[in-house]
Amino acid sequence: MSNTNITKEEVLAIFPKVAETMADALGCDVEQVKLDASLIDDLGAESIDFLDIVFRLERAFKVKIPRGKIVEEARGSLSESEFEKGGQVTEAGVARLKDFLSEVPAERFKTPLLAAHIPRLFTTETFCKMVIRQQRAAASAATA
Repeated sequence: MSNTNITKEEVLAIFPKVAETMADALGCDVEQVKLDASLIDDLGAESIDFLDIVFRLERAFKVKIPRGKIVEEARGSLSESEFEKGGQVTEAGVARLKDFLSEVPAERFKTPLLAAHIPRLFTTETFCKMVIRQQRAAASAATA
């Protein structure tokens, strides 16, 4: 699913609640949680914090966020072998990530990009968009 139809207004509408949730999970001031903040590099999140953040966002927004959802959606139609080889994200994979994670500044995409370092790219806005996509999925499932 593409991010192209998620508007800045939609992101800004849920950002305060996402920022508050992240600040609580990470034990930082809500003022530190900016839309473009890298959860790992700027906010000091660790992998265990991602689980806590996702759990808290699920509760706060009443959505279900399957584990690994961001990377799975970022991979899109690429097979695992097209996306990553030997722990490194392929050129096609990096291009797909740049498109999917359009909120991430281009200079944060280091080459070679190790698959294990993909979470370093995630920003507060990445999580806002994930919540919006899950809200939409839930709404369309309810009307189906």
